[in-house]
Amino acid sequence: MKSITFIALTAISLMGADGYKVYKNNCMKCHTEMMTKTEALKSFKSLKAPPMVEVSNKLKNNIHTMDDDEDVKRRVVIAFVKDYIDNPSIQYSMCEPMALEKFGVMPSLKGKLNDAQKQAVAEWIYDRYEGETF
Repeated sequence: MKSITFIALTAISLMGADGYKVYKNNCMKCHTEMMTKTEALKSFKSLKAPPMVEVSNKLKNNIHTMDDDEDVKRRVVIAFVKDYIDNPSIQYSMCEPMALEKFGVMPSLKGKLNDAQKQAVAEWIYDRYEGETF
């Protein structure tokens, strides 16, 4: 019975948390949704942050797990994103030195997103760019 209650409460808490909407309302101001490397280089001066496709790729390529299970990797990347939203740090940045010099470290969004919103946008970042390259 406890597990059924937990599942029901989890489902209710996640209802309405649309990762793309969270992205549009909180991340899109700085991170463009899709951009090729060529487009990014042409508009580099006007960019406020790395394109989200590059963020997703860096996370997937730089976060390693003890096993190669894709579900485990997905959960680890999502947990990292959720924490980074509240606690961004140069120490944990995945940006290249040139990007860090231009953009700096992302400002904290602590208190601006609830857990369901962080979960939804983290899942969206991971899933949206599956197979996409920068």
